[in-house]
Amino acid sequence: MAESSRPADIGPRDDRWYLPLMAPNTRGAEFAWLDPTSIYINGEAFSDLLDDLCAELDPTRIDVVAGLDAMGFVLGAAIGARIGRGFLPIRKAGKLCVATDAVSFTNYSGRTQDMEMRTPAFAPGTQVLLVDQWVETGGTMDGAIRLVERQQGVVAGLCAIVFEENARTHEYRQKYTCTSAVVPGSSWQQQANRQTLDSFEHYRPELAFPQRQQIS
Repeated sequence: MAESSRPADIGPRDDRWYLPLMAPNTRGAEFAWLDPTSIYINGEAFSDLLDDLCAELDPTRIDVVAGLDAMGFVLGAAIGARIGRGFLPIRKAGKLCVATDAVSFTNYSGRTQDMEMRTPAFAPGTQVLLVDQWVETGGTMDGAIRLVERQQGVVAGLCAIVFEENARTHEYRQKYTCTSAVVPGSSWQQQANRQTLDSFEHYRPELAFPQRQQIS
């Protein structure tokens, strides 16, 4: 069996032991300030992340899971599989070979982009859970909400590893059911809001490396 990546002395699951696996940005201001993909690389971490997110979801109120291009595809598809629902990709413009509806939005870096969704994607009244990797300014999520509502879908909720706290995400929490691995009011939330994690000071990429399977 593989050696566990989870620390032996870890406390309750709400400590979110996997969050320190995330890497700081080393590429410059035009990129996101951290990279959560090292969680996905580590099977145990990814499984626990999905457990934490899915524990807060009610599948009876979700008909389909929609993931936002691109990293929302990873979480969205995995969550859909976990709760037994299909997956709908919401893509950056120019990628789909079928009829689409498109909206413009401003992303976390301040750039204006277009995103699109196939049309028709679902019947009116379909309950759609929107999933992205990280919600910083909320602009990308706003575009996805508009696309779903244009097709008379119902936004069943929003889901991400974290929602940074600002006026737009506060509005989301007032209007929608928002599910995140980073719990509001926690020390992790405070670190996300200031856009630096304490764990960056001692970050080691090898902590997330997949463990080799060994035959006993």
